Amino acid sequence: MTVSESNPVRDLPLHDLAGFTHRWVDADGIRLHGVEGGQPAGPAVVLLAGFPQTWRAWRKVMPSLAGRFRVIAIDLPGQGHSERPERSYDTHTVAAHVHAAVKALGVPAYWLAAHDIGAWVAFSLALNYESQLRGVALLDAGIPGITLPETIPTDPARAWKTWHFAFHLVPDLPETLLAGREREYVGWFLKVKALAPGTFDDADLDHYAAALAADGGLRASLAYYRDAAESARKNHQALSRQHLTVPILGISSSHGSIPDMAASISPWADNTSGVTVPGAGHFIPDEQPEAVAAAIADFIAGGD
Repeated sequence: MTVSESNPVRDLPLHDLAGFTHRWVDADGIRLHGVEGGQPAGPAVVLLAGFPQTWRAWRKVMPSLAGRFRVIAIDLPGQGHSERPERSYDTHTVAAHVHAAVKALGVPAYWLAAHDIGAWVAFSLALNYESQLRGVALLDAGIPGITLPETIPTDPARAWKTWHFAFHLVPDLPETLLAGREREYVGWFLKVKALAPGTFDDADLDHYAAALAADGGLRASLAYYRDAAESARKNHQALSRQHLTVPILGISSSHGSIPDMAASISPWADNTSGVTVPGAGHFIPDEQPEAVAAAIADFIAGGD
């Protein structure tokens, strides 16, 4: 496995973060993009984002963690500046690539914090690589087979949070309707699911829309939903053999999608704790970055 500066998504503008460096790694045949900084000798914290975001979902949290930890935010396959392969996007397959990327960066053991679809991947990664994880923080995510409801609610008061799961499963139609309208689509999620409407500015919308539009990004983003049943099947298969023993922190928010992440995970994990971040909707790292950084730092301190 190699670390390089070779960017596979050249049409997407590359945003820098002071004190951090872009890296691309060979992760078992897929080049994944990571942004790394902080303390090389400190505990390693790996951050994963979800839909419709990229590593930049963590950009307000990363500087606060960098004073004490080695911080690595990774774009999932199909996300941001990572490759968009034509292959399975079930979370166990993706987790193997993410773990390979972390190993390629020379990290033998690490803490993992993940939001939304990133949390789907993090849960499956914990099932397969638990011995190399120090702890896992999961932020506001309906995880396939675990915390994701089996049916989509039709009550308007709740349906707006989950309607897109069914839409993304429909073959071809989302691509037909969304091509050229990525900014409008991304904007709906970022504006409606954040508690404060001004959380995301035009530059944020431009970046996330461009990431979705570039080089198969829309296809790859939808693939996580289209392979969710396989993700759930593999999660259940793994849980029939084991419970998670690695410490799990559930980070919920006052106005998020999953009211109590810790409680929703506890049937499958032996060591869970939880915090609720006030004044936030679904996009907790963007809305309350200081609170999220503090929760992750406290979680690590408690484990060490």
